[in-house]
Amino acid sequence: MSTELTKILEIEAIARQAGAAIMEVYNSADSLAVQYKDDDSPLTEADRRANAIIEAGLAGLEPRLPILSEESAQPGYETRRQWQRYWLVDPLDGTREFVKRNGEFTVNIALVGDGVAELGVVHVPVSGVSYMGAIGHGAFRQDTGSEPIPISAGAKLANAPLKVMASRSHLDQHVKRVLRRLEAEYGAVETVNMGSSLKICLLAEGKADIYPRLAPTFEWDTAAAHAVLAAAGGEIFNTAFQPLRYNQKEDLRNPHFIAVADPTADWRAILASVLPVD
Repeated sequence: MSTELTKILEIEAIARQAGAAIMEVYNSADSLAVQYKDDDSPLTEADRRANAIIEAGLAGLEPRLPILSEESAQPGYETRRQWQRYWLVDPLDGTREFVKRNGEFTVNIALVGDGVAELGVVHVPVSGVSYMGAIGHGAFRQDTGSEPIPISAGAKLANAPLKVMASRSHLDQHVKRVLRRLEAEYGAVETVNMGSSLKICLLAEGKADIYPRLAPTFEWDTAAAHAVLAAAGGEIFNTAFQPLRYNQKEDLRNPHFIAVADPTADWRAILASVLPVD
């Protein structure tokens, strides 16, 4: 087993432990106590427990790196801009889906270096599946009790409908315009609605072609799955078709983006006329 895969599996074990804590909360009560943060996003006991497990696990790894988590105090940019490498964490991505009990939520852990999501693990607590990858070392899927299996994104198959991922909670008029443009270009378009970073992982697994996200997200929402997708051969672009980068500005919000399984396709020419100005 390569050194890099060993490292990925160390992170996967931390994510899986956090996932187990999330499932204890998920299965423990008929109703889930929900608080709301200043940005109106939900927060549950599962978020807190998972965050504590992840931060403790990452703190025990060498070299010791800063940790930026959605559920912890976030340093100002003057501090963050000094970081060359750091951990970027969303302990429970898809809290709204968690509260709805539809299973579409994940644990996200990414290693970011010089603005690039280099390594990522996305664990799905309900199914026990983990998606993981590191740029230059490949991407993998691991089911509970199984060995990691290589996965890869790829070009759309000839005569197959274009498969488009869409957010279950954020399907707005901008995305609908994109869907109409894709239908004009490709004819048959199959749309799959899903929550959390699972959408990006399905691109990495070769099960979907494109995911336009034209509603707010934060850097911790995308970094882990971005690393998996990039390791699998895909990419995430902003609406100017530049690769998405991390910790490059004070605001931790992402720009609008388009995740694609096939970066060589001429998405710019197809979508430029319908993408909103960010």
